Amino acid sequence: MKHNSARRAPTFGEALIPVLFLIAMLSFNVAYVFKEEAIDGSNQIILILSATVAALVAMRTGIRWEELQDGIVRSISAAMSAILILLLIGSLAGTWLLSGIVPAMIYYGLQVLNPTIFLFAACVVCAIVSLATGSSWSTVATVGIALLGIGKALGLSEGVIGGAIISGAYFGDKMSPLSDTTNLAPAMAGTDLFTHIRYMTLTTVPSVSLTLIIFLIIGFTGNPTASGTGIQEVLIALDRAFNINGWLFIVPVIVIGMIIRKVPAIPALLAGTMLGGLFAIIFQPQVLPAVADGQTGITGAYIAVMKAIYTEIQISTENEMVNELLSTGGMAGMLNTIWLIICAMVFGGVMESSGMLQRITQSVVKLARSEGSLIASTAGTSIFFNITASDQYLAIVVPGRMYAETYRERGLKPENLSRTLEDSGTVTSVLVPWNTCGATQASVLGVATLTYAPYCFFCLISPLMTVLFGYLGIKLARFEDGETEDKVPETYIVEKNA
Repeated sequence: MKHNSARRAPTFGEALIPVLFLIAMLSFNVAYVFKEEAIDGSNQIILILSATVAALVAMRTGIRWEELQDGIVRSISAAMSAILILLLIGSLAGTWLLSGIVPAMIYYGLQVLNPTIFLFAACVVCAIVSLATGSSWSTVATVGIALLGIGKALGLSEGVIGGAIISGAYFGDKMSPLSDTTNLAPAMAGTDLFTHIRYMTLTTVPSVSLTLIIFLIIGFTGNPTASGTGIQEVLIALDRAFNINGWLFIVPVIVIGMIIRKVPAIPALLAGTMLGGLFAIIFQPQVLPAVADGQTGITGAYIAVMKAIYTEIQISTENEMVNELLSTGGMAGMLNTIWLIICAMVFGGVMESSGMLQRITQSVVKLARSEGSLIASTAGTSIFFNITASDQYLAIVVPGRMYAETYRERGLKPENLSRTLEDSGTVTSVLVPWNTCGATQASVLGVATLTYAPYCFFCLISPLMTVLFGYLGIKLARFEDGETEDKVPETYIVEKNA
């Protein structure tokens, strides 16, 4: 492609214009106007408007629209895997609800809870469900709602209950190969999914261990009013609505087994969705007619499974709290998030192809002279975008684009970057009231963000842990002598997966 001979590099001030516009508009939009409804579409429009501002600034520097368009296409292409996974997450959530898999997880998980270990167990249960499904949002909207009601019945404050639920859910979201952000972070950094997950365990295991210890201490030193009534009501309602049995766990075991054997996330999710539909037909024939609008037989089973995959379904019981628990949006429920990702990638594509991201990076990186300060700068940038740009994906995409080349130039392999993006970008999004994650979880749980945020110990500890590892030089993967970045996508991945 021929470049305009009059093209020049953007100045630092020009590069900041679209970023400041985005920050100002998103902050105003989420904090003052649409609030928790901002994710329904208004944030997406602001991202497009911000991309327009960036394009206008870029054209002033001499770049042609065709170059910007190519950059947008490349940027969206980088997120296509995450988009497909999001759709499959929605379908899996639907069939796993219809089949009774998620209700069975809740049913058996609740039977181990008591006031002393409730917070510890709530965190572990949410971590397991989120790890299996790859979605913190689905976990909070299902298991989280039930646990919140039970915790209140046990006399615990809603803030500390919310902190335990979200800590567990975001641990699973961060570590699950089925998670959109867990796929997005290595894509932005330039490494592969399983290398990224294995490398994240180095900082995540200490973080979640400290979190669980803190919740145990709170449980043993607190004085909740013990009551098993809430638990029994939920168990009875679930038992009456579903055929709860241990055979249902075959599906998550198969999916987890596929993941362990390094089956890619998309086939694993698709297999989990199909098996969920099959188990719904086998084990929950009494549930299918209600979802299929009264249809029975083969036709009714087909309609029920299809609706669970693509649209919202709800299973009704005599317990109102359980009714809120037993609902899911299917693939359709993920469309707003996918729309948001595409719009974010449009903005990122314009910023990158115009050279504005690189210009900002040059100024920030000059302040990061050591490896520790580089990792701290990356973490700080991700948190900054969570606070100002109000979106988790931007907190991963923009710093990922900004720092990828710098990490390689300093001899640090891309998994250092992808780990830092997740340790700081993914988990801190839920702590910001006007961020899409913070607004959503506050709305789902009915607990204000600033009420649960002080107790989200995992989300608070994770960025500190990754910065500590950086400054102490603990487990920083470096390129070996003679190893070049051109070899990373092939020989390094092969070596790690061997």
